Amino acid sequence: MKNMTLENIAKACRGTYYGPEEKKKTEAEGISIDSRKIQKNWLFVATKGERVDGHSFIPDVFQKGALCVVSEQKPKEEWDACILVEDSFKALKDIAEFYRSQMELTIVGITGSVGKTSTKEMIAAVISEKYNTLKTEGNFNNEVGVPLTIFRIRDCHQAAVVEMGISDFGEMHRLSKMVKPDLCVITNIGQCHLENLGDRDGVLRAKTEIFDYMKSDSPVILNGDDDKLSGLKEKRAGLTYFSIGQEENIRTEVFAGQVKSNGIYGTDCTIHTPIGDIEVHIPIPGEHMVNNALAATAVGLKLSLSLQEIKRGIEKVEALAGRSHLIVTKKYTILDDCYNANPVSMKAALNLLADTRGRRCAIIGSMFELGEREKELHEEIGGYGVEKQLDVIIAIGELGKYIYNGALQRKEESGFSTELFYFETVEAFLNVHRDILREKDALLIKASHGMHFNTIVEMLSSC
Repeated sequence: MKNMTLENIAKACRGTYYGPEEKKKTEAEGISIDSRKIQKNWLFVATKGERVDGHSFIPDVFQKGALCVVSEQKPKEEWDACILVEDSFKALKDIAEFYRSQMELTIVGITGSVGKTSTKEMIAAVISEKYNTLKTEGNFNNEVGVPLTIFRIRDCHQAAVVEMGISDFGEMHRLSKMVKPDLCVITNIGQCHLENLGDRDGVLRAKTEIFDYMKSDSPVILNGDDDKLSGLKEKRAGLTYFSIGQEENIRTEVFAGQVKSNGIYGTDCTIHTPIGDIEVHIPIPGEHMVNNALAATAVGLKLSLSLQEIKRGIEKVEALAGRSHLIVTKKYTILDDCYNANPVSMKAALNLLADTRGRRCAIIGSMFELGEREKELHEEIGGYGVEKQLDVIIAIGELGKYIYNGALQRKEESGFSTELFYFETVEAFLNVHRDILREKDALLIKASHGMHFNTIVEMLSSC
């Protein structure tokens, strides 16, 4: 890791080094907070979690050949080398910020209320056509995950796509301080983390903290179809704005036309750009994936990719488990979108299910962190599912009761024939699912991550 000597690391995190003097000039070859991942000559940052204290694993990492540990506890005689700090989590971020400052690659920062991960996957697929690209893995998008992503960057990488997620004010400021994006993408401003951020205006303020450590004239790619983002050009000076959208207008540089949804099998469209048009097939289900392809196109153009390189990247992208992941079994066609949920992404998924042939069943559950309006927003989702004339809605969880109530009210008002079911728990549903579901059903499975709907996916995908 370039310039990551123990001496520089200690200076970066304002720690005190204890250990052999000759080791101070040695570079760490990797950094982790997980003792199981430590390899020879790696740095182990011992952190205190809710259930596990990493300091208890310090003897183990030295047995594995760790170069040094960052610790909040004073070093013991049997420890080889230690950097003593007041706060290991803060040290983790400080070290990541220093490491980022040593790099010459281009970093694309991705944020927004929904679609960050799928947009990240699309952008990484596109720019990998030209550059050796690293991307965020899994859900490593917070103040712990982002530094760990930065530590995975090596000299061979020419670009990195870093997902940046938040739930409160100030978090994005700190993430941007570490990442210092060369360009950024904001997917949308939705109703997420309202307990802390209040309303969509609060979400906008928090997300745009990403600009705090961007250089003047850095490209900012915005979803021009989002009402909160479309007027941002006039509010923030000093950056270069580039708008994308599914409708052509004078404010949009990259837009889609001739959009044809193939339901769960993807979408075809023409992408119009300032340098020409390309016809693409987007293999991941959901018309909302068109915006992801537009964002990837805009990033590709900013990084000097050709239209053919952009087209190849879009058509190679693959869905991740839990995120619009299509699973076809002998019995069911399953859209596994259970990684997370909020009102915007839930409606988008219901739209996709509604466009699918066959008996359409929405297995949906509680959406967390919606603040004071959580009951109303869940009722709204239930009513929306009925309006889409889905065949079956199965609501699960404590807040799922309000999905059911909203669906029932809309069914009585409209006269639509949607079958409605409510279960308090995932287990209660799985015990009777054979009595409700039929062969050849198309199933949407979606709720907030804490609902553990992956259990439903695992059960039904084995059928």
